[in-house]
Amino acid sequence: MARPNAGTKGVPRLDRESQILDVASEHFGTHGFTATSVATVAENAGISKPLIYNYFGSKEGLYEACLDRGGALLADEMERVARGEAVGIERGMLTLGALFDLLEGRRHLWRLFFDTTAPSTGPIRDSVALYAGRIGRLADEGVGELMALAGNEDALDVSAMTSVWLGIVDSLVNWWIDHPDETADQMMQRCLRLLDALFGDAGTTGSRAEPHA
Repeated sequence: MARPNAGTKGVPRLDRESQILDVASEHFGTHGFTATSVATVAENAGISKPLIYNYFGSKEGLYEACLDRGGALLADEMERVARGEAVGIERGMLTLGALFDLLEGRRHLWRLFFDTTAPSTGPIRDSVALYAGRIGRLADEGVGELMALAGNEDALDVSAMTSVWLGIVDSLVNWWIDHPDETADQMMQRCLRLLDALFGDAGTTGSRAEPHA
């Protein structure tokens, strides 16, 4: 009798790869690279361990594939917001709302890019750098617009504020991950309240009606 996790007949390769990446991303993002084994991913995906090696080559190759898929989802969504008409604080809040919506039900994707146990050289390093670069450029662009609206186009000020903004986003997403009962909409409303507390109603003008555009 065949083992229950051995067969893949009848499932197209792309569908099977997607299933494996769903399971692997959750394990890597929740438990970390070192604590996740290929055997565990295979068991939870209901397939054989050799099939993972056949598709991805190695545990590192599997992790890289998770990074590439997760990074593309995050960067594509931020770029979608950037193509809109919003600028300044409104663009920042729309970006946050889009992130929360995208990560709802798969918050583990965020932590794939901050795993200190993952290899820091080779293709994994290159994947992290690629998507960090795409996201960083979008942040720099958005912050530059915000600073220009305030009459400040000093390059170092923009650089410093971009670092601040990226730190705020990371802190908010990680806080949200640590509070799993908080929905994406509840988290967005919390962010709007925090912005009001810092800057008053002017800070969220134009952002209240469509926080998840």
